[in-house]
Amino acid sequence: MRFNTALLHKATKPDKETGATNAPICQTSAFAHDSAETLERVFAGKAQGYAYTRIGNPTVTQFEQRINALEGGVGAVACSSGMAAVTLSLLNILSAGDELIASSALFGGTIDLMGDLSALGITVRFAEHITPQELEPLINEKTKAVFTELVGNPRLDIVDIRAVADFLHNRSDPIPLIVDSTTATPYLITPLKLGADIVVHSTSKYINGSGNAISGIIVDGGRFRFPPERYPAFEKYSKFGPMAYIAKLRGGIWRNIGACLSPVNAFLNGVGLETLGLRMERLCSNALELARFFEQRGIEVNYPALERSPYYGLCQSQLGGKGGAILTIRAGSRERAFKLINSLKYALIATNIGDVRTLVIHPASTIYLHSSVEARESAGVYDDTIRISVGIEDIEDLREDFAQALDQLEG
Repeated sequence: MRFNTALLHKATKPDKETGATNAPICQTSAFAHDSAETLERVFAGKAQGYAYTRIGNPTVTQFEQRINALEGGVGAVACSSGMAAVTLSLLNILSAGDELIASSALFGGTIDLMGDLSALGITVRFAEHITPQELEPLINEKTKAVFTELVGNPRLDIVDIRAVADFLHNRSDPIPLIVDSTTATPYLITPLKLGADIVVHSTSKYINGSGNAISGIIVDGGRFRFPPERYPAFEKYSKFGPMAYIAKLRGGIWRNIGACLSPVNAFLNGVGLETLGLRMERLCSNALELARFFEQRGIEVNYPALERSPYYGLCQSQLGGKGGAILTIRAGSRERAFKLINSLKYALIATNIGDVRTLVIHPASTIYLHSSVEARESAGVYDDTIRISVGIEDIEDLREDFAQALDQLEG
């Protein structure tokens, strides 16, 4: 199947009992069974079925299967938010004494999480860029994983997934690569096919598309085997072979932390998923046109599909020439950034990305509020930076809106 067909027909079919074309919402906490013996088998994993929505729900299962099919994984686990997905994807591997290498160009909330890991005895080493050259001196015998955003939010740097994955896997002590692909989406790239081991999405964003449900998901490619001598917590899960990571996650920290996705949110995300391809086509087109508009106005703009971007080559080869739907501009000062934002008529001042509506934010005073100046600038955030999450509005209206805001600023 091609992409848009797969969104509608892969890992999904009408409900067997009713013929409903959308997955029924199983809005329940618990599931009754005919006998105690049946429930015992379900709890022990020896029989199919559901017992409690925290550990499994049919509506959530279908959403997991659909995302897993798109990404080409062996299994997926949905979570209550994108941050929950990032957190649990790491804690399923890491424990006290371990080290993680992470990109310094991460979303502000994820950078805050990296600081929280120190309380658990986990050391995080930041790399300015996730490349074999910059990773090499940071790796030691305690390094258990590498984490990066595929397209940094908001630095908009692009990671060469194949080069990094080959470098990490060809070592005498291989290291798994975990990729947050939220801003790229499966429409632009499927990182598992390029060698990434685990993919994370904040499905609240582009997969949902309408900003009406918080959620996240973890997809495992099944190729990294987590040798017990280096990853002792995986020893009892080695019998699951390529499913070891998912089996450990679902049977352990994900279930015990309780960061499950609600059935209603799974349903809303499933509905949004069906138009992902159509929306991303429009979003990427609008973003490129808006970036070119800012160039023509003499505004400093960062967008990877612009020819002057240092990531233009990777954007062409890895993302099919589409740069995603986020761009940033520099207004000249914090005061000018606030004035420009406040002058916009259509763009909403909000912290989300991936909405059908255009959203703007001043990252330094919001999502990077708790970061140091050094950490902010490493992530591409300055006092005059404005992040724009481009929507599906008519591009003529977006250009006119930003033009009148710039005219007010210059006036």
